[in-house]
Amino acid sequence: MSDGLWRSKAGHAVLWQVATVGLVVALGYVMVSNMLDNLASRGIASGFDFMSSTAGFGIATSLIDYDESSSIGRAFLVGLLNTLMVSAIGIVLATILGTAIGIARLSSNWLLARIAGAYVEVLRNIPLLLQIFFWYFAVLRTLPSPRGSHAVGNAVFLNNRGLYLPGMETGPAFWTMVAVAVLLVTLPVVRRRLGGIIAWGGGAALIFAACLTVKWSLPVLTGFNFRGGMVLSPEFVSLLVALSTYTAAFVAEIVRAGIQAVPRGQVEAARSLGLSPRDVMGKVVLPQALRVIVPPLTNQYLNLTKNSSLAAAIAYPDLVSVFAGTALSITGQAVEMIALVMAVYLAISLSIALGMNLYNRAIALKGG
Repeated sequence: MSDGLWRSKAGHAVLWQVATVGLVVALGYVMVSNMLDNLASRGIASGFDFMSSTAGFGIATSLIDYDESSSIGRAFLVGLLNTLMVSAIGIVLATILGTAIGIARLSSNWLLARIAGAYVEVLRNIPLLLQIFFWYFAVLRTLPSPRGSHAVGNAVFLNNRGLYLPGMETGPAFWTMVAVAVLLVTLPVVRRRLGGIIAWGGGAALIFAACLTVKWSLPVLTGFNFRGGMVLSPEFVSLLVALSTYTAAFVAEIVRAGIQAVPRGQVEAARSLGLSPRDVMGKVVLPQALRVIVPPLTNQYLNLTKNSSLAAAIAYPDLVSVFAGTALSITGQAVEMIALVMAVYLAISLSIALGMNLYNRAIALKGG
């Protein structure tokens, strides 16, 4: 191909790309202008000034101080934190449970393997919304009142008002030590410079020291309800259990496929060295299987985070329920609120994907 012909085709390709981008921008401008004109004709103001107005509604579950006199912006923050909390805990639980079930499916114990297989087939084929309803209406709402709570010692109580646990009061020192411990254990660069044993030992020591700064309080039945400690609402528990167990079924299949992708010779070589079955799995199989497991596992983490928006079905105050539900009905700023919620979920998903991609790169084989 001559240089002139190649340049001509390259020029045409660039021209078409510029024209496509221009068309998309023009269409976007027309749509936004039309939307603003329609809002103005109906007397609806655009913008985000409403974020500073008084919310005027309560939120049952909040990780920060909030009441009816708080602003809508603070209500947005409450809903966001509730979404992040249930998503983060759900990801951890789904990973642990899914990994255990995936390994159990490959067990030589016939009964254990069949139970794990039944778990996977049943839970992943029932719609998640129905599972949320099951845990909320058929399990937690049928529990006894606080006076008839199911108790574990004198510290944990379960009733139709939620799960009551020992509460802890933490300060800046606690979270600083926890953050440093997490960095010591999770960052490959830190582990390489300090050494794995030192990093893990330092992390464990910091966690222990952080626990010493915590003040604990136990829930105590006073009158018709418990006082002290902390309570997980039935809505939170139902959503968390449903999200974790449902996602764990898919994680189990990913783990099983990753383990089976490890060459059989690796397992036989490890056994010939006298390693125990636990060491074979933990030191030989799983580290190699991670390279197959991590990419599809990322999709499950993203799905769990987005599926948390089903919380609105049982009135758990997540971002969608609080901001795109209650606050939207009060302000009527549908365009801004929905756009903001979509942007937040997009940012969360991209952050999870970025973190998992960095981890996948860290464990990838180096060199050719």
